[in-house]
Amino acid sequence: MVDAAREYATLQESSLPVTGAADYPLPEADSSDPAISDASMPETAAEDAEDAPLTGTAAFDATGDRTVMPTWDELVREHADRVYRLAYRLTGDPQDAEDLTQETFIRVFRSLSNYQPGTFEGWLHRITTNLFLDMVRRRNRIRMEALPDDYDRVPSEGPDPEQVYHDANLDPDLQSALDSLAPEFRAAVVLCDIEGLSYEEIGATLGVKLGTVRSRIHRGRQALRDYLAHNGTQQRFAADEKVG
Repeated sequence: MVDAAREYATLQESSLPVTGAADYPLPEADSSDPAISDASMPETAAEDAEDAPLTGTAAFDATGDRTVMPTWDELVREHADRVYRLAYRLTGDPQDAEDLTQETFIRVFRSLSNYQPGTFEGWLHRITTNLFLDMVRRRNRIRMEALPDDYDRVPSEGPDPEQVYHDANLDPDLQSALDSLAPEFRAAVVLCDIEGLSYEEIGATLGVKLGTVRSRIHRGRQALRDYLAHNGTQQRFAADEKVG
C-alpha cells in the first residue's frame, strides 16, 4: 500500500475505477498492419488525417455550431472517465461518485444549447464541482433539519457514512484526510493538486477571486498535513523523504 503522506507529497494521480469506459472498449490495433504504420503512411494520407474534420465535443467546442452538438453517447464516451475521477476525489465514495457523474452529464446535456464555445473540459469541471458543493449543502441542511431542538450540535465521533468506502488504489489515510476537509477546501485542493488546474482555472470553476483560491488551497493543504500528523502518518512521510 502506498504511504498516504508520501502519495500526497508527490501528488501523483492513481488509477481509479471509471464509469462508462467499459461500455466503449477501443478495438485492439494490429501492429503488423502496414495501414497503421507511420512509416508506411503516404504523406498525403498523413496530411488528410491532420485535416480530418473534428467530431463530437471537439467539433462543437471549436465552432459552437448547434447542428453538431454532441450526442449523449459522445459525451459519455469522451468524458466519463475524467468526470468520474473528479467526482470520486470530491466525494470519496463510489456510489456518490456515480450519482454525481450521472447528474453532471444530465446537466451538461440539458445545457448544451446554452454553452458558449471555450474550454469544454473546464465547463465539465465547473459543473461537477458546483453540483458536488450543492450536494453537500443539501445533505447538511437535511441533517440539521432532522435534529431535535435540544440536540447538542457537536461533531460526531462515529464515521460518516459518506466516508465509509475508499478507493482501493488510494491510501485510506489520504482519502480520510481529504474527506475531513470542508467541501470548499476539498474542492480547491482536488482541483489543484490532483486535477492539475491553475489558480485562474480554479477561480473560474468555483466562481471566486484568485486570493480566495490561494487561501483555500493553503488552508486545505495545511489541514491535510495536520490530519496526517495527528494520525501518525507525517513521521512516515519524513522517513520516506530521507530514504528517497
